[in-house]
Amino acid sequence: MARVLINESITDAGLDCLRAAGHQVDIRSGLSGDDLAEALQGAQALVVRSATQVTAEVLDAVDGLVVVGRAGIGLDNIDVRAATRRGVMVVNAPMSNSVSAAEHAMALLLAQARNVPQAHADLVGGSWDRTRWQGVELADKTLGIVGLGRIGRMVAERAKAFGMRVIAHDPYVAEEYAHRIDVELCPLESLMGRSDFVSLHLARTPETLGLIDAGLLSLAKPGIRIVNAARGGIVDEEALAAAIASGQVGGAAFDVFATEPTTESPLFGLPQVVVTPHLGASTTEAQDKAGVIIAEQVDLALAGEYVPFAVNVEAEAASKEIRPFIPLAQTLGAVFGLLPGSLPECLDVEFRGEIGTHDNSMAILAVVKGLLDHVSAEAVTFVNAMDMARERGLEVRAISVAAPRDYLNTITLRSASHSLAGTVVGLHGEPRIVMVDEHSVDVPWSDHMLIARSFNRPGVIGVMGSALGDAGVNIGNMDVGQSDDGETMLMVLATDSSVPGGVLDELRSHQDILSADRLDLA
Repeated sequence: MARVLINESITDAGLDCLRAAGHQVDIRSGLSGDDLAEALQGAQALVVRSATQVTAEVLDAVDGLVVVGRAGIGLDNIDVRAATRRGVMVVNAPMSNSVSAAEHAMALLLAQARNVPQAHADLVGGSWDRTRWQGVELADKTLGIVGLGRIGRMVAERAKAFGMRVIAHDPYVAEEYAHRIDVELCPLESLMGRSDFVSLHLARTPETLGLIDAGLLSLAKPGIRIVNAARGGIVDEEALAAAIASGQVGGAAFDVFATEPTTESPLFGLPQVVVTPHLGASTTEAQDKAGVIIAEQVDLALAGEYVPFAVNVEAEAASKEIRPFIPLAQTLGAVFGLLPGSLPECLDVEFRGEIGTHDNSMAILAVVKGLLDHVSAEAVTFVNAMDMARERGLEVRAISVAAPRDYLNTITLRSASHSLAGTVVGLHGEPRIVMVDEHSVDVPWSDHMLIARSFNRPGVIGVMGSALGDAGVNIGNMDVGQSDDGETMLMVLATDSSVPGGVLDELRSHQDILSADRLDLA
């Protein structure tokens, strides 16, 4: 029997599942920080939803914690990396609220188009005003979907039933797949310029934070209406409020905000805006599914059995020979996903050396999980990774070669546009990047990296160092690889913090620097 601390409400069916398994269910509410850490003393499991912040400080203050369960999909409120470092498994309930989230996006779309909550408030307040709240039809309008994952596709299907044309931006979906579901892919700027409505379905990552900003809104079709039922922070709320006030944007409907919970936003005072307090998953059906699924996953973890929806498991099913390479495989997938360009239609994963003589199926899953983790609004697990890859039109091919080259063991990822290789070194199996786009390098991976291509000329490395130094960005490691003809070189820098956008612009404007790309893995 284990003690399971429930810090946010889950369905009775989930609680009953845990009790039936013989566990002690300790129900609390709203604990945070030191109070949460104190309550976790002696507990083996913690179950939360979206409000509880499971920070590194909380995890470090607790001994004996086996598993943290998130009764839902998103993991923004759990420090998964800290949990992994502490040996704490993190599990979630993927797909439990996909239908609810898609339906809520449609509800917001309709409410915004027809001013439903504003008209309701007016009427119950004593005013019958049919003219003020005149709306617009969805039929024959263009809906732009940013993020064509599972929920984005559900919204597309429902929008078509209303007679809408659907276009989408998602560099991680193949053209062929989008064509099969009758959705036209286009660049983000084009989507904003053509859409009457935009619905966001993105993960919140360093790349998507503030994605919809003042510059992008200035390119939008006048009168555009924006729906965000994905993650807060993807839209610059100040910039959007200003664009609505100016008339450039016709209105918005938001379920998520940069800071949650919140009762303040520049959007709240605008009559053209509809808001809800993160209700995307708040349906009876979604909560029932999430509660039962998370209870089952927590029970499996406590029993030491295979846990299908563990998001940070380091492949218990992998052989002892492959297990040390699972973190490397996932890291390479994550780095590859951040390289410039779109998701490839085909990705070759080569295992060379001794690892090429073993079953690498779990390492393949780790590569795909790492690749999709940074681009999917839905949580990626070792169970759903390949299904999600197929849904996005990605074919993954495994290649095994027993003969080593340069290193005893390497994992290499190749697409039509990029290549990336890594190995592990030392007693602790430190992952290192040893090749980028056919340039040999040797750099430990970092949460923050910079890859720059330039002409092979004197002073270029100094330009890079000076630009980063002036911005207060420390270089922890770096290496340089030359092209075969010696004309160009590629620099990989591991930095202590993210490189500011202004520094990237400065580097890209230099006559000898061909490209500079920031990779934030945190």
